[in-house]
Amino acid sequence: MAQAGDAARTVIMTVDDDPGVSRAVARDLRRRYGASYRIVRAESGESALQALRELKLRGDLVAVILADYRMPQMNGIEFLEQALDVYPGARRVLLTAYADTNAAIDAINVVDLDHYLLKPWDPPEEKLYPVLDDLLQAWRTSDHRPVPSTKVVGHRWSARSSDIREFLARNQVPYRWYSSDEPEGRRLLAAAGADGQRLPLVVTPDGTPLVAPEAPELAARVGLATTPTADFYDLVVVGGGPAGLGAAVYGASEGLRTVLVERSATGGQAGQSSRIENYLGFPDGVSGAQLTDRARRQAAKFGAEILTAREVTGLEVSGAARTVRFSDGSAVAAHSVILATGVSYRQLDAPGARELTSCGVFYGSALTEAPSCQGHDVYVVGGANSAGQAAMYLSRGAKSVTLLVRGPSLAASMSHYLIQQINEAPNISVRCGTVVEAAHGEGHLERLTLRDVGTGESELVDAQWLFVFIGAAPLTDWLDGTVLRDESGFILAGPDLTPDGRPPAGWELDRPPYHLETNIPGVFVAGDARAESAKRVASAVGEGAMAVMLVHRYLEQS
Repeated sequence: MAQAGDAARTVIMTVDDDPGVSRAVARDLRRRYGASYRIVRAESGESALQALRELKLRGDLVAVILADYRMPQMNGIEFLEQALDVYPGARRVLLTAYADTNAAIDAINVVDLDHYLLKPWDPPEEKLYPVLDDLLQAWRTSDHRPVPSTKVVGHRWSARSSDIREFLARNQVPYRWYSSDEPEGRRLLAAAGADGQRLPLVVTPDGTPLVAPEAPELAARVGLATTPTADFYDLVVVGGGPAGLGAAVYGASEGLRTVLVERSATGGQAGQSSRIENYLGFPDGVSGAQLTDRARRQAAKFGAEILTAREVTGLEVSGAARTVRFSDGSAVAAHSVILATGVSYRQLDAPGARELTSCGVFYGSALTEAPSCQGHDVYVVGGANSAGQAAMYLSRGAKSVTLLVRGPSLAASMSHYLIQQINEAPNISVRCGTVVEAAHGEGHLERLTLRDVGTGESELVDAQWLFVFIGAAPLTDWLDGTVLRDESGFILAGPDLTPDGRPPAGWELDRPPYHLETNIPGVFVAGDARAESAKRVASAVGEGAMAVMLVHRYLEQS
């Protein structure tokens, strides 16, 4: 049973679309746990998610969620997957019939399912309560305390407000958003002594007001690590996308003192994906945020340090040491370095687009903006998987989604499963051979000029939302003059450094560079920043792990 420290506000939630079953489950739960826990029941996944969000805003705790598998619109696994984002610490139970046990077993991978129960479970004293007792005990001994949330006061069309919200969301920092023109937002501005001319206002959990803070200051104030705890490591990983996180997990788990340095937020482009459906082990897909959060926690569990909002500006070689320099002049050194800097989305080269960035024009999924697109017409530029995934995600709430593709079809650049999903979505249309010629608006996006690349004809359309996915450029300019790159800026490694069989200029070792090793011994590259890489999440993770294996080989011979 609950201990004295568990307030009566702590919730056990049950979700079942059959009203009779729902009442019976709630009755059994109240009989055993009603004195110490509040029992909340819902009869659909959507209503349960709404209840969870309201509980979250009030600061209530949720200990256990029981969901029926066979529910219309949203089945139990789909519901639990979304509930995981709201209450990641809650224990999750799937209620299922004997015929659905395979689905329950699959759910163990999809939603980290804690248990599944076969219906009916009479008597509950034998088949229900012992399971719940164990789950509640496990929940009580875990760190389930609510995290005080950060408050953000801003304007819908403030570019800086959008950037701050995206930074907090991608770094898994809980926050509450208040519009500056609503009563509560005005009250917070007044309390902070701010006039609202500079936005956003960020109020940290300890009550400190920050006006339009830069990322490093904000990161430090909301509890993200920004300073290394040591001057020297076995391994520095630069970049926190799938390749960098994979390297951090394998490096730390294999005994290397590892620090990962990320300039913005872990996850990279993959972390912004609404759903990755072709990643091994997740047959029902997984969001980039969920995958990133699990990888980050996994790296931290093995002892890797993760530094956020630290921009790397240089790499130096001093004997056996490899020194990584930061934009503020500080540095960290190590025996070895893995470059996993990934890529950034190319900017849209159209008049007006730069001025309206984060004011209706967004690069990447910008998932924090998706709720604001409800009932609106949305445009997505791009023909690769990232654009398709964003279009599918936005179509859940948008009135319409128009996918603008420069090429003649999606087949050349998008996975077949995504093309099928897009073709079946009733509110998604695809316009091939179409580009954005200009973006228009005063303070926020209002219209787009679209041009047919075949006929040259232009068309002016109303638009408040444009999400851009038009290829990527490597984030490697800071390596100029140090690490060899190709003409596009991608890092050369291994066999690409020795096309004629001779080692690269300046190479002094009596062996050729290892497969992922750059022209600097002990400096490796993994993921999308590498020349000729596969540009897939799974391959990036694999290269991160392989790079660590090669780091071990390098250290053994040094």
